[in-house]
Amino acid sequence: MSRLSFKTFCIELYAERKSIPGSEAYSIFEKNGILDMLDADYEILHGHGFDYVLHDIEQILENNHL
Repeated sequence: MSRLSFKTFCIELYAERKSIPGSEAYSIFEKNGILDMLDADYEILHGHGFDYVLHDIEQILENNHL
């Protein structure tokens, strides 16, 4: 899976889990550095299950009070 596909899939899964539009999920990811994190940690994260990755994303967002 390419980095772009990985980030897109994470955005779509997060949007589905939170019942929000993909564009809103993208904005949340962009504002909170999630897109940069997914890119920087791609080699580590893409080997994990998406539940693991989404858990990490949710933890970051909780720490940012979202």
